[in-house]
Amino acid sequence: MATIVITGSTKGIGKGLAQEFFNQGHQVVVSGRNQDDANQCANDIGKGSDKVIAVACDTTDKAQVEQLWQAATDRFGAVDIWINNAGLARTVWSILDTPDDEVNTMVTTNMLGTINCCKVVANGMKQQGGGKIFNMLGGGSDGEYFPGMGIYGTTKRGLDYFTNALSKELKDDHILVGKIRPGMIITEGVIREAKADWDNFQKRRKFANVLCDKVETVAPFLVTNILNFNKTGKKIAWLNPRKMTLRLLGSLLKKPKDKFAEFGL
Repeated sequence: MATIVITGSTKGIGKGLAQEFFNQGHQVVVSGRNQDDANQCANDIGKGSDKVIAVACDTTDKAQVEQLWQAATDRFGAVDIWINNAGLARTVWSILDTPDDEVNTMVTTNMLGTINCCKVVANGMKQQGGGKIFNMLGGGSDGEYFPGMGIYGTTKRGLDYFTNALSKELKDDHILVGKIRPGMIITEGVIREAKADWDNFQKRRKFANVLCDKVETVAPFLVTNILNFNKTGKKIAWLNPRKMTLRLLGSLLKKPKDKFAEFGL
Protein backbone atom coordinates (compact mmCIF):
# COMPACT_ATOMS: atom_id res chain seq x y z
CA MET A 1 0.00 0.00 0.00
CA ALA A 2 1.44 3.34 -1.09
CA THR A 3 0.79 6.89 0.09
CA ILE A 4 0.03 9.38 -2.67
CA VAL A 5 -0.26 13.17 -2.49
CA ILE A 6 -1.98 14.92 -5.40
CA THR A 7 -2.07 18.70 -5.63
CA GLY A 8 -5.04 20.32 -7.34
CA SER A 9 -7.08 17.17 -6.76
CA THR A 10 -10.49 18.54 -5.78
CA LYS A 11 -11.77 18.13 -9.34
CA GLY A 12 -10.84 17.02 -12.84
CA ILE A 13 -8.08 14.53 -13.54
CA GLY A 14 -6.56 15.13 -10.09
CA LYS A 15 -9.72 13.92 -8.39
CA GLY A 16 -10.01 11.07 -10.88
CA LEU A 17 -6.49 9.89 -10.03
CA ALA A 18 -7.17 10.17 -6.31
CA GLN A 19 -10.32 8.08 -6.68
CA GLU A 20 -8.52 5.40 -8.67
CA PHE A 21 -5.61 5.17 -6.22
CA PHE A 22 -8.10 4.80 -3.37
CA ASN A 23 -10.08 2.17 -5.30
CA GLN A 24 -6.86 0.18 -5.65
CA GLY A 25 -6.29 0.23 -1.89
CA HIS A 26 -3.82 3.08 -1.46
CA GLN A 27 -3.69 6.00 0.97
CA VAL A 28 -4.40 9.37 -0.60
CA VAL A 29 -3.93 13.01 0.38
CA VAL A 30 -6.16 15.31 -1.67
CA SER A 31 -5.47 19.00 -1.84
CA GLY A 32 -6.77 22.27 -3.21
CA ARG A 33 -6.69 25.92 -2.27
CA ASN A 34 -10.00 25.75 -0.40
CA GLN A 35 -10.30 23.48 2.66
CA ASP A 36 -14.04 22.98 2.24
CA ASP A 37 -13.54 21.82 -1.35
CA ALA A 38 -10.77 19.47 -0.25
CA ASN A 39 -12.95 18.07 2.54
CA GLN A 40 -15.81 17.45 0.12
CA CYS A 41 -13.46 15.74 -2.32
CA ALA A 42 -12.07 13.44 0.40
CA ASN A 43 -15.61 12.54 1.45
CA ASP A 44 -16.65 11.87 -2.16
CA ILE A 45 -13.68 9.54 -2.63
CA GLY A 46 -13.42 7.74 0.67
CA LYS A 47 -16.87 8.09 2.23
CA GLY A 48 -15.27 8.70 5.61
CA SER A 49 -12.35 6.29 5.18
CA ASP A 50 -9.22 7.03 7.20
CA LYS A 51 -7.18 6.27 4.08
CA VAL A 52 -8.09 9.66 2.58
CA ILE A 53 -7.29 13.03 4.13
CA ALA A 54 -7.79 16.57 2.86
CA VAL A 55 -5.28 19.40 3.23
CA ALA A 56 -5.71 22.91 1.83
CA CYS A 57 -2.65 24.17 -0.04
CA ASP A 58 -1.84 27.05 -2.37
CA THR A 59 1.26 25.68 -4.09
CA THR A 60 2.51 29.17 -4.97
CA ASP A 61 3.18 29.60 -1.23
CA LYS A 62 6.13 27.39 -0.33
CA ALA A 63 5.24 27.44 3.37
CA GLN A 64 1.87 25.88 2.55
CA VAL A 65 3.59 23.18 0.49
CA GLU A 66 5.78 22.39 3.47
CA GLN A 67 2.65 22.11 5.62
CA LEU A 68 1.11 19.74 3.08
CA TRP A 69 4.18 17.51 3.16
CA GLN A 70 4.20 17.57 6.96
CA ALA A 71 0.50 16.73 7.20
CA ALA A 72 0.93 13.77 4.86
CA THR A 73 3.96 12.36 6.65
CA ASP A 74 2.46 12.97 10.10
CA ARG A 75 -0.61 10.97 9.12
CA PHE A 76 0.87 8.20 6.99
CA GLY A 77 4.57 8.13 7.94
CA ALA A 78 6.01 8.75 4.46
CA VAL A 79 5.02 9.87 0.96
CA ASP A 80 5.70 7.34 -1.77
CA ILE A 81 4.28 9.29 -4.73
CA TRP A 82 3.73 13.01 -5.16
CA ILE A 83 1.82 14.25 -8.22
CA ASN A 84 2.04 17.93 -9.13
CA ASN A 85 -1.32 18.37 -10.79
CA ALA A 86 -2.30 21.87 -9.63
CA GLY A 87 -2.48 24.15 -12.64
CA LEU A 88 -4.58 26.58 -14.61
CA ALA A 89 -5.36 26.73 -18.34
CA ARG A 90 -6.91 29.81 -19.91
CA THR A 91 -7.05 29.26 -23.64
CA VAL A 92 -9.48 31.79 -25.09
CA TRP A 93 -7.06 34.66 -25.77
CA SER A 94 -4.04 35.37 -27.93
CA ILE A 95 -0.84 36.22 -26.09
CA LEU A 96 -1.37 39.97 -26.50
CA ASP A 97 -5.00 39.78 -25.41
CA THR A 98 -4.45 37.64 -22.33
CA PRO A 99 -5.19 39.79 -19.24
CA ASP A 100 -2.15 40.46 -17.10
CA ASP A 101 -3.73 38.89 -14.03
CA GLU A 102 -4.40 35.69 -15.99
CA VAL A 103 -0.78 35.61 -17.19
CA ASN A 104 0.42 35.99 -13.62
CA THR A 105 -1.89 33.27 -12.31
CA MET A 106 -0.93 30.75 -14.99
CA VAL A 107 2.80 31.36 -14.65
CA THR A 108 2.84 31.31 -10.84
CA THR A 109 0.51 28.33 -10.49
CA ASN A 110 1.86 26.17 -13.29
CA MET A 111 5.54 26.99 -12.92
CA LEU A 112 6.30 28.43 -9.48
CA GLY A 113 3.82 26.13 -7.74
CA THR A 114 5.36 23.04 -9.30
CA ILE A 115 8.89 24.20 -8.55
CA ASN A 116 7.95 24.88 -4.92
CA CYS A 117 6.50 21.39 -4.59
CA CYS A 118 9.47 19.70 -6.20
CA LYS A 119 11.95 21.44 -3.92
CA VAL A 120 10.02 20.61 -0.77
CA VAL A 121 9.20 17.05 -1.78
CA ALA A 122 12.67 16.17 -3.10
CA ASN A 123 14.26 17.28 0.15
CA GLY A 124 11.70 15.27 2.11
CA MET A 125 12.17 12.18 -0.04
CA LYS A 126 15.94 12.39 0.34
CA GLN A 127 15.48 12.18 4.09
CA GLN A 128 13.07 9.25 3.89
CA GLY A 129 15.22 7.37 1.38
CA GLY A 130 13.38 7.80 -1.91
CA GLY A 131 10.07 8.20 -3.70
CA LYS A 132 8.46 9.26 -6.96
CA ILE A 133 7.63 12.76 -8.18
CA PHE A 134 5.43 13.39 -11.22
CA ASN A 135 4.75 16.65 -13.03
CA MET A 136 1.59 17.04 -15.08
CA LEU A 137 2.35 18.34 -18.54
CA GLY A 138 -0.11 19.27 -21.30
CA GLY A 139 -0.57 21.06 -24.58
CA GLY A 140 2.60 22.86 -25.62
CA SER A 141 5.00 20.80 -23.53
CA ASP A 142 6.47 19.17 -26.65
CA GLY A 143 6.78 22.52 -28.41
CA GLU A 144 3.63 22.21 -30.51
CA TYR A 145 1.52 25.34 -31.05
CA PHE A 146 -2.21 25.58 -30.39
CA PRO A 147 -4.25 28.77 -30.92
CA GLY A 148 -5.10 30.49 -27.67
CA MET A 149 -2.54 28.53 -25.68
CA GLY A 150 0.49 30.80 -26.00
CA ILE A 151 0.86 31.48 -22.29
CA TYR A 152 -0.38 28.13 -21.00
CA GLY A 153 1.74 26.20 -23.50
CA THR A 154 4.79 28.22 -22.53
CA THR A 155 4.41 27.19 -18.88
CA LYS A 156 4.07 23.54 -19.85
CA ARG A 157 7.06 23.72 -22.19
CA GLY A 158 9.04 25.17 -19.31
CA LEU A 159 7.88 22.37 -17.02
CA ASP A 160 9.13 19.80 -19.51
CA TYR A 161 12.64 21.30 -19.33
CA PHE A 162 12.40 21.64 -15.55
CA THR A 163 11.36 18.01 -15.16
CA ASN A 164 14.24 16.83 -17.35
CA ALA A 165 16.68 18.85 -15.25
CA LEU A 166 15.22 17.62 -11.97
CA SER A 167 15.38 13.99 -13.02
CA LYS A 168 19.10 14.35 -13.78
CA GLU A 169 19.86 16.15 -10.52
CA LEU A 170 18.07 13.51 -8.42
CA LYS A 171 19.23 10.42 -10.31
CA ASP A 172 21.54 9.32 -7.48
CA ASP A 173 19.05 9.99 -4.66
CA HIS A 174 16.63 7.07 -5.20
CA ILE A 175 13.99 9.56 -6.36
CA LEU A 176 12.27 8.85 -9.66
CA VAL A 177 10.97 11.88 -11.57
CA GLY A 178 8.37 11.44 -14.27
CA LYS A 179 6.14 13.35 -16.66
CA ILE A 180 2.44 12.74 -17.15
CA ARG A 181 0.66 13.68 -20.37
CA PRO A 182 -2.97 12.80 -19.77
CA GLY A 183 -4.18 13.69 -23.25
CA MET A 184 -7.30 15.70 -23.99
CA ILE A 185 -9.64 15.16 -21.07
CA ILE A 186 -13.10 16.63 -20.59
CA THR A 187 -12.82 18.45 -17.27
CA GLU A 188 -14.48 21.40 -15.60
CA GLY A 189 -11.76 23.61 -17.06
CA VAL A 190 -12.34 22.37 -20.60
CA ILE A 191 -16.08 22.96 -20.25
CA ARG A 192 -15.45 26.47 -18.92
CA GLU A 193 -13.13 27.34 -21.79
CA ALA A 194 -15.55 25.92 -24.38
CA LYS A 195 -18.39 28.06 -23.06
CA ALA A 196 -16.14 31.14 -22.99
CA ASP A 197 -15.07 30.65 -26.62
CA TRP A 198 -18.15 28.96 -28.04
CA ASP A 199 -17.64 29.70 -31.75
CA ASN A 200 -14.13 28.29 -31.82
CA PHE A 201 -15.20 25.29 -29.76
CA GLN A 202 -17.89 24.51 -32.31
CA LYS A 203 -15.29 24.61 -35.07
CA ARG A 204 -13.13 22.14 -33.15
CA ARG A 205 -15.98 19.98 -31.85
CA LYS A 206 -15.67 17.19 -34.40
CA PHE A 207 -11.92 16.90 -33.87
CA ALA A 208 -12.39 17.04 -30.08
CA ASN A 209 -14.94 14.23 -30.17
CA VAL A 210 -12.31 12.03 -31.81
CA LEU A 211 -9.48 12.74 -29.39
CA CYS A 212 -11.06 13.73 -26.08
CA ASP A 213 -11.75 11.28 -23.25
CA LYS A 214 -13.50 11.30 -19.90
CA VAL A 215 -11.57 11.31 -16.64
CA GLU A 216 -12.79 7.85 -15.67
CA THR A 217 -11.44 6.44 -18.95
CA VAL A 218 -7.93 7.78 -18.52
CA ALA A 219 -7.36 7.58 -14.75
CA PRO A 220 -6.92 3.77 -14.47
CA PHE A 221 -4.29 3.77 -17.22
CA LEU A 222 -2.34 6.59 -15.59
CA VAL A 223 -2.50 5.09 -12.10
CA THR A 224 -1.26 1.70 -13.28
CA ASN A 225 1.69 3.31 -15.06
CA ILE A 226 2.48 5.61 -12.15
CA LEU A 227 2.62 2.67 -9.75
CA ASN A 228 4.82 0.67 -12.16
CA PHE A 229 7.07 3.61 -13.10
CA ASN A 230 10.72 2.59 -12.71
CA LYS A 231 12.87 4.78 -14.98
CA THR A 232 13.45 8.40 -14.09
CA GLY A 233 12.90 11.12 -16.67
CA LYS A 234 10.39 9.14 -18.71
CA LYS A 235 6.92 10.17 -19.81
CA ILE A 236 3.58 8.49 -19.22
CA ALA A 237 1.35 9.43 -22.15
CA TRP A 238 -2.23 8.35 -22.65
CA LEU A 239 -2.79 9.81 -26.11
CA ASN A 240 0.27 8.67 -28.04
CA PRO A 241 0.75 9.23 -31.80
CA ARG A 242 -0.34 5.71 -32.71
CA LYS A 243 -3.58 6.02 -30.76
CA MET A 244 -4.28 9.42 -32.29
CA THR A 245 -3.72 8.12 -35.80
CA LEU A 246 -5.99 5.12 -35.30
CA ARG A 247 -8.75 7.29 -33.89
CA LEU A 248 -8.54 9.78 -36.73
CA LEU A 249 -8.62 7.02 -39.32
CA GLY A 250 -11.52 5.37 -37.54
CA SER A 251 -13.48 8.62 -37.55
CA LEU A 252 -13.39 8.56 -41.35
CA LEU A 253 -15.28 5.28 -41.32
CA LYS A 254 -17.64 5.95 -38.44
CA LYS A 255 -18.82 9.25 -37.02
CA PRO A 256 -17.72 9.50 -33.38
CA LYS A 257 -20.26 9.94 -30.60
CA ASP A 258 -20.68 13.48 -29.30
CA LYS A 259 -18.93 13.37 -25.95
CA PHE A 260 -19.82 16.90 -24.88
CA ALA A 261 -23.62 16.95 -24.95
CA GLU A 262 -23.94 15.37 -21.51
CA PHE A 263 -21.88 18.25 -20.10
CA GLY A 264 -24.31 20.84 -21.41
CA LEU A 265 -22.26 21.79 -24.47
